[in-house]
Amino acid sequence: MSKGPSLFSDIGKKAREILYKDYSYDRKFSVTTQTQDGLALTSSALQKESHSVGDVAAQFKYKNAVLDVKIDTQSSIATTLTLTDLMPYLKSIASVKLPDYNSAKLELQYFHEHAALSSSVSLNKSPIFNVSATCGTPSTVIGVEAGYDTSISDFTKYNVGISMTKPDSCTSVILAEKGDLVRASYAQYLDQGRTTSVVEFTNRFSEDGNTLTVGGSYAVDDLTVIKLKHNNQGNFGALVQHEFKPKSVLTVAAEFDYDSIDTHPKLGISLALKP
Repeated sequence: MSKGPSLFSDIGKKAREILYKDYSYDRKFSVTTQTQDGLALTSSALQKESHSVGDVAAQFKYKNAVLDVKIDTQSSIATTLTLTDLMPYLKSIASVKLPDYNSAKLELQYFHEHAALSSSVSLNKSPIFNVSATCGTPSTVIGVEAGYDTSISDFTKYNVGISMTKPDSCTSVILAEKGDLVRASYAQYLDQGRTTSVVEFTNRFSEDGNTLTVGGSYAVDDLTVIKLKHNNQGNFGALVQHEFKPKSVLTVAAEFDYDSIDTHPKLGISLALKP
């Protein structure tokens, strides 16, 4: 793949990962085994407040192809086939979730030196088209995104965004939801990347008020990471993630709403065991 601009979906990704990634308030346990011929099997169990779900996933890699299959306790089968370098700079992704045949989707991603394109279409009687394009360099990206639903003959979304990345910071601004929502974020890297601080501002023009979220992550050592976040709506979140053996990670996350004394704190724990 070319070392050019990233896809539109990657604009603001670094800030989102610090503020939201791995903040799960359920209880999850997963075990992965892997064979020498490229087959990986993962069994997962998820305990929610009112019910439990489980799934078994298999991933097979062969040359430039990756096949993912997941079967869950809801009797659904999700299949994704990813082909890289099918043509120069081209990546294709085909997916379907059975028994819902209308969920079939085909996506193409094209990466080049100064541009990146992504297009997807749902394979059903009333397809939904999504197209995004970015231009620039790995450090400066300008992009647009649009979605069109043929069942209603109207656009479902049109968004614009810009991202500027430096060795010690990353700034992004996205105007989304047909111009109704603006999201701006800034990430600052300190201590040679061990500490990251993030500020995110969101405002919906159709509603009063906005949301300001501040947070960050700190690498205690090579195996342990601590995350904290807080917003002006009264939500405080904390996360501790520890890699107790290579690729095996224990994650504990908590959230507390101190503006509502009747709300119980949320607590989640995840254990992922990998070979």
